[in-house]
Amino acid sequence: MAKADKSAAIAELTEKFRSSNAAVLTEYRGLTVKQLTTLRTTLRGNATYAVVKNTLTDLAAKDAGVTAFDGQLAGPTAIAFIEGDVVEAAKGLRDFAKANPLLVIKGGVLDGRALSADEVKKLADLESREVLLAKLAGAMNASLSRAVYLFAAPLSQAARTIDALRAKVEQSAPQDAPADTPQDSVEAPQDAPADDVAPSGDADA
Repeated sequence: MAKADKSAAIAELTEKFRSSNAAVLTEYRGLTVKQLTTLRTTLRGNATYAVVKNTLTDLAAKDAGVTAFDGQLAGPTAIAFIEGDVVEAAKGLRDFAKANPLLVIKGGVLDGRALSADEVKKLADLESREVLLAKLAGAMNASLSRAVYLFAAPLSQAARTIDALRAKVEQSAPQDAPADTPQDSVEAPQDAPADDVAPSGDADA
């Protein structure tokens, strides 16, 4: 490979490392072209699966500040550069490796952090971004419903308290006299006139 071509290849790989959400290092020894095409189709939309040269990849990784693959770039190497859903891409690689044991997952890098082969497989066991977003949306809706209830509850409680207080006041208020009862229908008793009462001791006079 000419020097200019090498420089261009290194620059392209460096950019892939920098722009990807994650990258998974694999060895594909023994896989057919058809199998590799199937794998690329499986990962499409989430990752680009590229066969790479170890020496150039090592230089590109160093340029991008990636140290996760140090000492692992040996044998027929291909890297899944993940631009989309990391979990879905990890699932695709894991499932393909189960069906095609010749694909060996050697490790990965996620947000600058090195991942072992086991960690890549554990990543595949997580829920996808879409599922997590759906759960988050559901939790937010539930929280909003609870918030609406909490805001509405004091208002309804206050309304019930006011109604109860009004009823209590009405029950304890003095009852007014019936409107059809004349005020002069009951006469107060009066004292007898003084001249109608015989003086004491003068009755036989």
